Amino acid sequence: MKLATWNVNSLGIRLPHLLAWLAQTQPDAVVLQETKLVDEKFPHAELKEAGWHAEFFGQKTYNGVALISKLPATDIVRNIPGHADEQARVIAGTIGDVRIVGGYFPNGQAPGSDKFAYKMGWLAALKDWLAAELAAHPKLVLMGDFNIAPEDRDVHDPVLWYGQIHCTPEERGHFQALVGLGLHDAFRLLDQPPKSWSWWDYRNLAFRKNQGLRIDHILVSEPLRAGVRSCTIDKAQRKLERPSDHAPVIVEIDS
Repeated sequence: MKLATWNVNSLGIRLPHLLAWLAQTQPDAVVLQETKLVDEKFPHAELKEAGWHAEFFGQKTYNGVALISKLPATDIVRNIPGHADEQARVIAGTIGDVRIVGGYFPNGQAPGSDKFAYKMGWLAALKDWLAAELAAHPKLVLMGDFNIAPEDRDVHDPVLWYGQIHCTPEERGHFQALVGLGLHDAFRLLDQPPKSWSWWDYRNLAFRKNQGLRIDHILVSEPLRAGVRSCTIDKAQRKLERPSDHAPVIVEIDS
């Protein structure tokens, strides 16, 4: 099973990139973040014509998530049940016997801000819901733009980023709480090259200088852990004209 996550940073702009990437990569499923489209504007017809099923949950201008798959997903959930939220950030579905949860985690803006407090509450609600999901679906994959660099080796300059958003002890603590549910960072289950990032700022030639962060993650549950064969970051997509500032992350699992 090949699964992927990609923050496309506006699907309206990046649709040609996505369609070409789907045709080339042929994932069984990919979760998207920051589609930035209301549901009425989602390119369902274009994806269907290319042979893909799509479940989506949009919001005007901001956020927006989608689950695109070869086979139709079932038992679709949009956002965290029981957690009041006006922002479109979560989509989940089941393909075969694997539960796929895609999330666009809040940015948080800055420690001490209202948006940071929202992020902390959202992360706590996500953890509580995922505990129940794991009980119901032992084979589970949590993918998305986490907006958290879990360790210093996931940051191009740990000193510069120390205590800043994405790298605070509070955010990293929430990441570890998700791991504590019985999830595993698929990327770190395998040997990886140093300085591996999934996001580079558009500014200051960050991609050319390889100054980025690894904030897009794929976490797999214990029953899937031994089956993880590869987990890679597709940097080629960041080299395209008018790219997203994120690159896709891809995992291959013998499920």
